[in-house]
Amino acid sequence: MEIMDNKRALGGLRVIECATLRAGPYCAKLLADLGAEVIKVEDPACGDGSRMWGPFPDDNPDLEKSGLFLWLNANKLGITVDLKSVLGYKVIKMLLKDADIFIEDFSISTAIELGLDYETLRKLNPRLVIASVTPFGQGGPYKDYKAYEINCSAAGGLSTATGDPEREPLVFPVFAADYQAGVGSAIGTLLAVLARGKTGRGQHVDTSKVEVLAEISGQYLVRYIYQGVTGVRRGNHGIMGYYPCSCLPCKDGYVVMVAPQLAQWVRFVKLMGEPEWSKDPRYRDRRRMNAEYIDECDAIILPWVKEHTKDEILSIAIENHLPFSPVQTVDELVNSPQLEARGFFGNLFHPEAGLLQYPGSAYKLSQTPTRLESPAPRLGEHNKEVLCDRLGYSEEELTKLQEYGVI
Repeated sequence: MEIMDNKRALGGLRVIECATLRAGPYCAKLLADLGAEVIKVEDPACGDGSRMWGPFPDDNPDLEKSGLFLWLNANKLGITVDLKSVLGYKVIKMLLKDADIFIEDFSISTAIELGLDYETLRKLNPRLVIASVTPFGQGGPYKDYKAYEINCSAAGGLSTATGDPEREPLVFPVFAADYQAGVGSAIGTLLAVLARGKTGRGQHVDTSKVEVLAEISGQYLVRYIYQGVTGVRRGNHGIMGYYPCSCLPCKDGYVVMVAPQLAQWVRFVKLMGEPEWSKDPRYRDRRRMNAEYIDECDAIILPWVKEHTKDEILSIAIENHLPFSPVQTVDELVNSPQLEARGFFGNLFHPEAGLLQYPGSAYKLSQTPTRLESPAPRLGEHNKEVLCDRLGYSEEELTKLQEYGVI
């Protein structure tokens, strides 16, 4: 593994990214945050599709001010190349010849058409690790199908477990298929780099968004194998076996209330003043309460919950060792004292978008931490640096490439 910068976990790794929107760019971002050099290749006309997704300041679309693009592409260099042109293909081949990793999210047919498929590229650079992120993966009867987030959520099994049991299944939120596929692809890519240190050869990292969600659905798969149950939607209730395991409205929002241990439930009942209903045998079998009449039980404890704010319930829970938790809104998350103490958020100045706050990494490395160092590139910002300074193009040749629409 060719790590040349001991201060960065992935320092010295060279990555070329030809990916758009979330999954592939997130995979590359995870590597860039750890010190890998990532050169993002975009279409000269409009760039990465996320540039037009937003959110935008004042809802005014601008290629350089998309919040989604700015977050996913910080710490990267950016160039523009028309991959369908002969001269553009020459540029990308020169980059890949000396690269360690290539991250792409083309359809299989597009990758072959562009000459950027695994079989072609491994001849160009046998040490290259190629990470492909697609909805259904590189094999199987669905391999050539396209899919959006809602399709992946449905096909991966998570939708059948998401939503109210009396209503239709729901799409899993926050583009989980894309981001989880990005994480899975990043892990697989680093494992392939480690393996290359032993074999001297790169390999193909084939990540399927649907299979990532199917893996997350593992508990439901096991339940089907053992019990024949095809899926359970619990709505605002969790899957623990004992009551309470509910998300309920309080005075100023919602709280999650769980008490897997009997002692926790006993303490909670005492906090409520040991009401008469708590002496009824019907409310002593917490497995039955959870499985057979959970809505009825929610209705019984709801008056106590609604008497308190989220902060009050959190204080009560901490004092009495109860695993209750307020449901944080996004503004509360941004201002969370826990995340602030952990240094989760960081600031970066972008020449077009200004000073903005960005989410950080979910993990901390004591010796080689992740860093938020440079803003996302403007469209084609590093064309001269990469093509002239690294690949040897003259400024006159660069100008011609621009005139021809290659970059």
